[in-house]
Amino acid sequence: MDYLAHIGVLIAVYSILAVSLNMVAGYTGFLSLTHAGFYGIGAYVGALMSLHLHTPLLITLAVAVSLSGILGVLLALPALRLRDDHFVITTFAFQIILVSFLTNWTSITGGPMGLAGVPHASLFGWNLSTQTDYLIVTAAVAAFAWGISSRIEKSPLGRVLKSIREDDRLAASAGKNVALFKILIFAVSACVASTAGVLYVHYITFVDPSNFTVMESIFIVSIVILGGAGSLWGPVLGAVVLVTLPELLRFVGIPSAAAANIRQILYGLALVACMLWRPQGLIGEYAFGRAEKQK
Repeated sequence: MDYLAHIGVLIAVYSILAVSLNMVAGYTGFLSLTHAGFYGIGAYVGALMSLHLHTPLLITLAVAVSLSGILGVLLALPALRLRDDHFVITTFAFQIILVSFLTNWTSITGGPMGLAGVPHASLFGWNLSTQTDYLIVTAAVAAFAWGISSRIEKSPLGRVLKSIREDDRLAASAGKNVALFKILIFAVSACVASTAGVLYVHYITFVDPSNFTVMESIFIVSIVILGGAGSLWGPVLGAVVLVTLPELLRFVGIPSAAAANIRQILYGLALVACMLWRPQGLIGEYAFGRAEKQK
């Protein structure tokens, strides 16, 4: 039962991350490689505040969300002036800078050794100490993040974002402040991603920079692409598939030394198959790539 709860926690955490990325990549068409960075910001804020200030979960979440929102705006201001590959490269650079910062600021972040002994979170006097406790909380936060995404998609804001995705110049000619909408959704997306980091670090009770590298950002992108960009349920479905897929290797007798490599091969095959035969993902409505934009 604890094992299933653990898998459920991971699915919920990656659902939050995928939903946050989908707000940018699925609704506006800008593929970001920096969401693991905001995930890491939330994790380190959660670890540092818990270790040194012993703050309750809600206050930690508020600080992490605020900081990530500010950094999201600061990154979006220059990055969203760019298009296509240039935007991807800019977010990639931010991700590299952030990981280097976490690795080298050893007096605060612990450097490559990370921060250990992070206490479990408490919520209104409820001490979260078991997998089931964290499953309830992470699932609730994932549902809340999905609700935010749903409200955005069905609102006038969502319609503007999708018009930007299809043709941002046309949206601008219709009188929409394209830059403002892009910055707004990027900041909201960063805030949502940071909540996953706070929950994850309290659950694992340890954090180090290796959890928030570019490969982690690529994994989050893979979830969105496989599940379906621009779809409400696509990121959730992608998280379920890509989190549970490696777990199946435990039941087929594959040596642990080879499991990690086989896991990467499975991810790659799934993405290749998706891009060849279902570029919009399993249940998505938007496919990345210039060819799709020209249709």
